[in-house]
Amino acid sequence: MITAKHRKLGKDREENFLEKEGNDMSTWLITGCSSGLGRHLAQAVLKRGYNVVVTARKLSAIQDIVASYPDTALALQLDVTDHTQVDQVVQQAEARFGGVDVLVNNAGHGYRAAVEEGDEVEVDELFATNFFGPVALIKAVLPGMRTRHHGTIVNVSSIAARVTAPGSGYYSATKCALEGLSDGLRKEVSPLGIKVIVVEPGEFRTDFSGRSLKQSRTVIADYAETAGRRRIENDTTDGHQIGDPAKGAQLIIKAVEAYNPPSLLLLGSDAVRIVKGALDEVRAEVEAWEKDSIATDFPS
Repeated sequence: MITAKHRKLGKDREENFLEKEGNDMSTWLITGCSSGLGRHLAQAVLKRGYNVVVTARKLSAIQDIVASYPDTALALQLDVTDHTQVDQVVQQAEARFGGVDVLVNNAGHGYRAAVEEGDEVEVDELFATNFFGPVALIKAVLPGMRTRHHGTIVNVSSIAARVTAPGSGYYSATKCALEGLSDGLRKEVSPLGIKVIVVEPGEFRTDFSGRSLKQSRTVIADYAETAGRRRIENDTTDGHQIGDPAKGAQLIIKAVEAYNPPSLLLLGSDAVRIVKGALDEVRAEVEAWEKDSIATDFPS
């Protein structure tokens, strides 16, 4: 039974953790800060008093964020698909602030296409941005984190890693890959004092369904009633999403600062509902086929 005394003990431990380990979270590197969740997160982290390396593909899109924080903010141009630039940004962050304590892999974009409609070049670019870019950043910050025996890596995924809508197969694949990598990474680095958090947002009122959403130019009529319904010209969700990116940013900070942060952080009531439903469906199907699955073993 959890008593008031136990709750107080847990709160005291967390406060002591923040007091003793606060410097372990002093410098954040956040990608994709030009708009949406990344922009709100950069602003909130700076307001909280941390150092922040604010990055975007265009410097002009983030200059206003750093203008009020000349001592604690560093604006750098970063295209996460350019791995040479990734290394340079991490080096500049280390030179300015002494190291990266929290990496937030937020940069990414959506892509709509039926699997058969997907363009190979566009899909390669999607994986380069949503998966291999984060991998390059993780590999760039890990040597410093290992040396200091602390650090937090936050990989922004999506509920699409759990439930894939028609037309989002390729996008979901990038997020499934990121989550699989994150799970393995967590088990490798947790003994070294490094934490890994996967964030799965639901629908947030950002540019994700606007300028950050791309789609294949190939249109196959047979998919009109499935993937076709979700093509950009038929999508009416932009501007009506339930999620508030400012509140989402605050929850990410809370998770990073937590004494015992979650390995999976859901953002939004829709995310909670959808993920719970998906887990229930998986359990039901596993149980329905359980006897058949077990029967494939060699006799004991």
